[in-house]
Amino acid sequence: MSDARAAILARLRAAGADSPLPALDTAVLEGRHWLAAERVQRLRQGMASVHTEFLEAGPDDWPAGLRAFCEREGLRTLLYGPATEAGRRLAEAMAGSPTALRPYDAPVETFKTELFQSVDAGFTTTVGGVAETGGLLLAPGPHEPRLLSLVPPLHLALLRASTIHDTLWSAIRALGWGQAPPPNALMISGPSKTADIEQTLAYGVHGPRRLVVVLVDDLPGTPA
Repeated sequence: MSDARAAILARLRAAGADSPLPALDTAVLEGRHWLAAERVQRLRQGMASVHTEFLEAGPDDWPAGLRAFCEREGLRTLLYGPATEAGRRLAEAMAGSPTALRPYDAPVETFKTELFQSVDAGFTTTVGGVAETGGLLLAPGPHEPRLLSLVPPLHLALLRASTIHDTLWSAIRALGWGQAPPPNALMISGPSKTADIEQTLAYGVHGPRRLVVVLVDDLPGTPA
């Protein structure tokens, strides 16, 4: 580290120690609450408005529903994390399917060509959703690396209705991210999009061209 950089960092640390962050007024955020069913509906409306698709399922039948979707869409290869509980259930359901499961269980350097050229879809779990704005919360890690949701042209994301929060603020509180944020956190609202070219919104320019949320209805009182 250069002497100039060290001096700048030292001044920033000293200034931070003398100037504590002001207390935040969170009354407005705390007052935003909806019933569980309303949270689901708000999330669906927000995400559907940016071309997100939904596949409804129950706690027990979502693997079979996902298999039927893959076969109906003619998917050849589905990339997934085999070490997660959802990944294990998916592997059991996909046995004998014409859609081949490809486990993401090795460094990306060992199968980079296959990942970018042969994989049709990637399956991930989520840690929750945000009703207010419509979005999925992911915490990629060794079992489900970031590229699993970034590279394949189709992203299949498993979301349990019971994990949908009112706001991003309430989600951060519930997940404990304020005290111990994960090394990598994502909020995804829809398939990839950009307006960089002539300020015209275009979908699928980079990253997944489609986002399909496997919405598991596990709310209390809902039949399995």
